Amino acid sequence: MVKRVCLPALVGGGYGRFWNFKGRYRVVKGSRASKKSKTSALWFIYNMMKYPDSNLLVVRKTYRTLKNSCFEELMWAIEALGVKDYWHCRQSPMEMVYLPTGQKIYFRGLDDPMKVTSITVSCGVLCWMWIEEAYEIGDEAHFDMLDESIRGETGDGLFKQITITFNPWNEKHWLKKRFFDTQSDDVLAMTTNYMCNEFLDDADRQLFESMRIKNPERYKVAGLGNWGKSEGCVYTNWHEENFSLDEVLKGTARAIFGLDFGYVNDPTALFCAVRDDSEKRLYVFDEMYEKNLSNEEIFKRVEAMGYTKEKIRADSAEPKSIDRLRSLGLERIQRARKGPDSVRYGIALIREYEIIVHPLCVNFITEISNYSWSKNEMGESVNRPMDEFNHLMDAMRYAMEGEADSFSF
Repeated sequence: MVKRVCLPALVGGGYGRFWNFKGRYRVVKGSRASKKSKTSALWFIYNMMKYPDSNLLVVRKTYRTLKNSCFEELMWAIEALGVKDYWHCRQSPMEMVYLPTGQKIYFRGLDDPMKVTSITVSCGVLCWMWIEEAYEIGDEAHFDMLDESIRGETGDGLFKQITITFNPWNEKHWLKKRFFDTQSDDVLAMTTNYMCNEFLDDADRQLFESMRIKNPERYKVAGLGNWGKSEGCVYTNWHEENFSLDEVLKGTARAIFGLDFGYVNDPTALFCAVRDDSEKRLYVFDEMYEKNLSNEEIFKRVEAMGYTKEKIRADSAEPKSIDRLRSLGLERIQRARKGPDSVRYGIALIREYEIIVHPLCVNFITEISNYSWSKNEMGESVNRPMDEFNHLMDAMRYAMEGEADSFSF
């Protein structure tokens, strides 16, 4: 049975220029719920079937983040367009094949750059690339490498194009200068927000309205899609670096773990680092960052990461969750010792350390780049962090608790 789909009704408004643009770079910064990822997914599935020589490369900074983001969005688009019978999709390794022609959608992470630059398509040409959450790519040279991989001749009206989608957390990011501060006929740089998403219900819109009133600074970025400010960051004592875990686990250095609970609106966050007190360094080597996890699912994630035998300090506000995780097998999980001024003292302790962050920890990098001091009515910073970008930041404070610490929590 043929399913008829009205494409304009499925896509909705706000993306007319995006849908029809054929220049080299199509760049969209947007707020949450702005349809940028779903519209991109719909465009790629529709147009791959329209252009029989086209192939697509989907990229994020780390390969492991692709499954729960781009892969699922493209699966949704296939279902929404009613063409599931024409596509073969597999998760290991991730790949999507359009069965009538053999065209493919490839998935790669920048954590394995050789696999990005060595793709050879079996039919047609690799003409399109989708870089999702491009904010995660802090080094512009890595983008240049990706840009160079889209090359070769195209024919029959086909065109080469790189689609870049991201949340604009920091105005100092290279994406702003490269695509939004200059004009070129080869670049479409646009900003979208939740107000162009006619598929949101009243409850969804109320979340943004509440944000507008209670957290106007946050609303400018997460609501309106404007560039975030980088002033007033809590931590400036950090940098990104590729290091070996075996090399930093030496002497008195030890692995530490912290867990912050979330569910629907906030992610559950697991912070994993090596603490070296002799060198006053903190090496952040792994993370978990996911919404809608039950306690059983949290345990499964931690088990898959190989950390069930580790001592994990978790948010003491959820004693039932801690008890449940202990019964499931996290026998060494314990409550963080929250107390008066624990946030302030914990931040002061962490600021004594040099924080080295492995490139795999993309959510930690996003949070620490945006974790900022609150402001009073005069716009002046106060000695209290904003209640935002703080899930892994809180988990880091819990993990840093210890009898040898110089502060009492």
